[in-house]
Amino acid sequence: MTAASVLHPVTGPFVWRGDQLAADGGWIHHLTPEQVDELEQVGRRFVADDPDLRTVTPAEYPVPVCAAAIAEIGREMDSGRGFVLVRGLPTHRYDDALAGAVFYLMGLHLGVPMRQNELGDLVDHVIATSGKTLRDRSAVPSRVRDRLPFHSDSSDVVALLCLRPAKEGGASSLVSGATLFNEVLRRRPELAPLLLEPWYFDWRKQDPDAPADWYTSPIVSWTSGVFSMYAGTGMIKAAQNYGDVPRLTPEQIEVLDLLDEISQEPGVALDMDFQPGDTQWLLNYAALHSRTEFVDHPEPERRRHLLRLWLKRDVGRPLVPHFGRHVVIDRSETRDTTTTTNEAGHFRISEAVVPRQDWGH
Repeated sequence: MTAASVLHPVTGPFVWRGDQLAADGGWIHHLTPEQVDELEQVGRRFVADDPDLRTVTPAEYPVPVCAAAIAEIGREMDSGRGFVLVRGLPTHRYDDALAGAVFYLMGLHLGVPMRQNELGDLVDHVIATSGKTLRDRSAVPSRVRDRLPFHSDSSDVVALLCLRPAKEGGASSLVSGATLFNEVLRRRPELAPLLLEPWYFDWRKQDPDAPADWYTSPIVSWTSGVFSMYAGTGMIKAAQNYGDVPRLTPEQIEVLDLLDEISQEPGVALDMDFQPGDTQWLLNYAALHSRTEFVDHPEPERRRHLLRLWLKRDVGRPLVPHFGRHVVIDRSETRDTTTTTNEAGHFRISEAVVPRQDWGH
């Protein structure tokens, strides 16, 4: 009996196609006026209090009006489609500090914010502060205008808040990891077992200050009946630049190329054009994300600018050892101990919403 013969297609609500969901719209939560009022009020108090982002807790900033909606967002990530787009936050009335405060508070009620770089920042930015392209090995993907390959981030949940959209392009794209796996299994069943084996990922390209060049993770975790995917063909291929990383086999290259091919086929991915104030909440294990190439406005203050949170969301999801985010989790001190470390980080909301000019260029 071969390994391929014991694999079977994944089933469940997180198996979807973009062309089906695009006509549905059930993945969009529209904030009510009462929810907006509460988020705005608690956000203003957060800005006024100016707490240390590393130590603040959700209990200090309760949101009873939004509690049911936030719980439903969590359920949808954990056991539904794997993502939710929240729409209706009127950020055109806010400065970036207030918008960022509301976003951070929503994140606090959905998980524990994680450090996103070796400086310790808990809020990061998706903004083209660099004129580089991805062809440059030193380019940080979140700081360029290129189309990004589909990938997973190093957290349980990745969340984005749109402060300002691009002049042209820059659509956010999601693809179901389970759908990708099912298609590989259907088309090339002999290649599917490779996805359960360890792969080498380029760590330094994701964070120039990373303590090592690479780390390893399976692309697929399937344990206790729970399917998860952690992927990034670009990061896997980039790791080949390091001499101590084993060379990819022809079969490995085939399955990576097949994942890219399937994700780009019409109707597989779901594209969404971010509006100012949109927040996207995504379980990394359920779906991969990307974005299309974009053109910025000429004025620096109008550039495409998203805030990003990484959240640890401990709901007992079983994962195989050393899967996905383990290198970042292993280096992420709990927030009550980071108060004496990583002092280069931005730990006040007023500074955290301003893109760094000393990182990612």
